[in-house]
Amino acid sequence: MTTALYGDQGFFVDGAGPAAHFRTSAHAVPVLGDALLRMLDRLDAALGRPDPLDVVDVGAGRGELLDTLSRLAPPALAARLRLTAVELAPRPELLPGTIGWRADLPERTVGLLVATEWLDNVPLDVAEPGPAGWRRVLVDPATGTESPGGPLDPAETDWLARWWPTEPHPSGRVEIGLTRDTAWATAVGSLHRGLALAVDYGHLRNTRPRYGTLTGFRAGRQVDPVPDGSRDLTAHVAVDSVAAAGTAVAGLPYTLVDQRTALRALGADGRRPALTLASTDPAGYVRALARASTAAELTDPAGLGGHWWLFQPVGLDFRPLDEPG
Repeated sequence: MTTALYGDQGFFVDGAGPAAHFRTSAHAVPVLGDALLRMLDRLDAALGRPDPLDVVDVGAGRGELLDTLSRLAPPALAARLRLTAVELAPRPELLPGTIGWRADLPERTVGLLVATEWLDNVPLDVAEPGPAGWRRVLVDPATGTESPGGPLDPAETDWLARWWPTEPHPSGRVEIGLTRDTAWATAVGSLHRGLALAVDYGHLRNTRPRYGTLTGFRAGRQVDPVPDGSRDLTAHVAVDSVAAAGTAVAGLPYTLVDQRTALRALGADGRRPALTLASTDPAGYVRALARASTAAELTDPAGLGGHWWLFQPVGLDFRPLDEPG
């Protein structure tokens, strides 16, 4: 899975990038950008308006979200923003020079770290029960044929015992999220002060899927998860486990809500503009209608609105969302 996604000819490193194959929340801009800027302004105030104010996008794709933030930010904020994309793919030629590009996390970030549909692509192992206990599932990269592998490590079995209960279905398939916990803890640990935000599909301990969620996507279609480098390989995130890992590093409580709740609290509710605007400002009405349509897509619980938003403050007591009113 690591080679298929991040090797020299891996899905995320080679070719046109993920936007050519599927749509994520990060591609639904500027609605998402506006919402994040509202939250960023509150975070900026809580941090004392630092200069620079960091925004780090982990798993940045081709830099779409950071490019949007750089264009939408008001001048006073834009002058202090230090935008950094963390991505293994080569830097896009047309990306503005004001956006940094690197393959590893910067250290001692002060500001916002955002990971939109990154954790679901952090490679993990799949296991199935055998006569002597859990066995790793191996896959032939050329054909997709599966075969049983070796036993799990003690740390992996401990993780399963805590985070992926298999009763009353001991014959199911499990996805070992330990690598995602480690990845998120490392990302949170790179923050000196600020907020880490992960946005992803996921599930909770009491509702883990019996047969897991590992699948593939290519050219807008769901396909078999064959690790041949031609397709995205993704599995939903055990968000409560990841959240616990981040809190263990930060020492502060996290906030976990669905995307619909988060975006509505940040002003993106999908309401259609008043029809009277069409007669007084036709162009404005069309723009507002397009934004409402995008916001509706982002808050649809059957689609992108089903994402979880995990907020992890670091070094300060910060409430990322307004109280519902």
